[in-house]
Amino acid sequence: MNNVVNSLLNGFSSMLALSGDAPASDQGGCACAGPEGGSCCKTQQQPKAAEKDNCACGPQQGPTEIESMKLFYATLTGTAKTFAAELQQRLEQDNNVKIKQLQLVEITDYDNDDLLTETSVCVFLLSCYNVEGPLDWFSKWLRDLRYDWRVDRLALQKLRYAVCGLGDSAYGEEFNVAAAQIDKWLGQLGATRIYPLGSCDKNADQKAQFEDWADQFVKELHDKSSLEFAPAHIEYDSDAEGEEEAEDEQEQQEVQIGSEDEMVDVEDMGKMATKLKTAKENREREEHEYTVAQAKAKRTIGVDGHTTVVKKSEPREMVSPMLHKNLTKQGYKIVGSHSGVKICRWTKAALRGRGFCYKHSFYGIQSHLCMETTPSLACANKCVFCWRHHTNPVGTTWRWKVDDPKFILDGAMENHYKMIKQLKGVPGVKADRFQEASTIRHCALSLVGEPIFYPHINEFVKLLHEHNISSFLVTNAQFPEKITEMDLVTQLYVSIDAGTKEGLKKIDRPLFRDFWERFLDSLEALAKKGQRTVYRLTLVKDHNTEELDNYVELVRRGKPSFIEVKGVTYCGYSGASNLTMANVPYHHEVVDFCQKLTEKLGPGYEVAAEHAHSCSILIAQTSFKINGEWHTHIDYDKFFELVRSGKPFNSLDYVAKTPSWAVYGAPEGGFNPNDTRFYRKNRKVAPAS
Repeated sequence: MNNVVNSLLNGFSSMLALSGDAPASDQGGCACAGPEGGSCCKTQQQPKAAEKDNCACGPQQGPTEIESMKLFYATLTGTAKTFAAELQQRLEQDNNVKIKQLQLVEITDYDNDDLLTETSVCVFLLSCYNVEGPLDWFSKWLRDLRYDWRVDRLALQKLRYAVCGLGDSAYGEEFNVAAAQIDKWLGQLGATRIYPLGSCDKNADQKAQFEDWADQFVKELHDKSSLEFAPAHIEYDSDAEGEEEAEDEQEQQEVQIGSEDEMVDVEDMGKMATKLKTAKENREREEHEYTVAQAKAKRTIGVDGHTTVVKKSEPREMVSPMLHKNLTKQGYKIVGSHSGVKICRWTKAALRGRGFCYKHSFYGIQSHLCMETTPSLACANKCVFCWRHHTNPVGTTWRWKVDDPKFILDGAMENHYKMIKQLKGVPGVKADRFQEASTIRHCALSLVGEPIFYPHINEFVKLLHEHNISSFLVTNAQFPEKITEMDLVTQLYVSIDAGTKEGLKKIDRPLFRDFWERFLDSLEALAKKGQRTVYRLTLVKDHNTEELDNYVELVRRGKPSFIEVKGVTYCGYSGASNLTMANVPYHHEVVDFCQKLTEKLGPGYEVAAEHAHSCSILIAQTSFKINGEWHTHIDYDKFFELVRSGKPFNSLDYVAKTPSWAVYGAPEGGFNPNDTRFYRKNRKVAPAS
């Protein structure tokens, strides 16, 4: 019952957010207010990103002052002690960190019970080999503390720490396992992780690996905020931290409206339904009135015999306070008045060495180097599988305030880096990946909303390329003129959610009355782009899986370089959608669909790659099969070199070879063998085809 109430409330708040001031008309392609409503967004003084909510402020001025720090070491041959002394020297020589009391402590000389009241910053340099050693007693004590039900889950909440393990990969799965467990248990007991776990391999260049970890650790201390207490909040009785990560996406869908303890009585549901219906009717009436007003010639009205020009009202902000609250609960960081950025769960998985998303298999994107953002939270569709349950604004014409593209990019990058930094407290985060994530290399312009809707999208993409950030833009094929006007992007997507007019209306639930004509025009515009283009097909069982012949016609119309086929992801119950787990296809069903589609397409397209973990398949033009080997990946350095040259180039000028593990039919199923596949407990296995 609560789910039903929440769904009604969500829809109600979304509709209320769209009512209000009259919309402002477009001004020459720039959706600004004009001379009467205000200056153009490009000449307005934008607020500083650091002054916005959820901003990512940079480090403060002056050195970081630390009252006390202890460098613990557990050593078998003296290596850990040597490294601890080197780290001590680095800290003493660093002008940006001032430590009043810095001690070297052998872990066997330390009274373990003192850790419960320890206030010093603690760094653990631990030799971890599959033999009896000085670390055993401390490890056993900490394990007992972690699993003793009498011990408070925040017993070590006053502790700030970092762990670096020294081991030998020749031990296989036992490599640095003791250091990893200590790092995990400290976090589970409420301690604040300052920097991710280091793993230095004796079978490689262990000294160089340690020096790299130590350098990054010291740099992290330059930021005073890194020492703020922030317990990891991991479930005390769970030993599989990854489970809550896999479930957090669904948990975030349960958006509450109003205060945390607000409830609606059953007797009030009828009133709420009436309000919901009224709000829907008001929004439809306002949309109609606005459309009619746009079609009419501008006129004047008389007042007391005098002619007065009707003054336009100022455009309002897209994100209302209620929507801001809802999206923030879902993990979004709102940038300006209409943009957002969010950390993908695959970013978390990549940082922990648990694999990348399908884009890594298909195009070579590493998830922890990718920023997922949108310059427009508004959309012209209300798709049944929308993973945000339609809590975002909708509309067919831009009638909101417009933020400057540089302001949006700066705010998105700042907030992305801030969210990445917060992940250092997640158990299992690899230090090298955490370090790499400090440089954004890719930008997925997707999330909720329609990125191409943003009036200055070309300027925004150009700024990305100037920062050497690749652009992957997804559009829902309702703005053909925008696709035509779109400048070069690294890869341009169009969502193809159905093969017929009836199917598209059923699945996407578009706002445009001429949605089918717009859809077809968008595909024809895509065919003329002369760059890497992609059809994205989301398969929904019993909705769009039986339209093969119609899909073939759409492919021939748009001539995409690639076709991504993915099974729909079930995001939990929503009153806005009637999808259930029965509508989610298994991977073998997606494979079967793709094989039938390529057979009907004939020569020119073949199944190229897969990512079974995401239930995704990539179909590619055979022009990307060079000398019998697939080249679906992108040479990003080459791409930026071509962009800077200013000379014309095509999609085959910056291809890279697809790795063997990503090619369709490989035993790895598109999962990078250098990472570790994580399986949830009680995992259900799909029946064989």
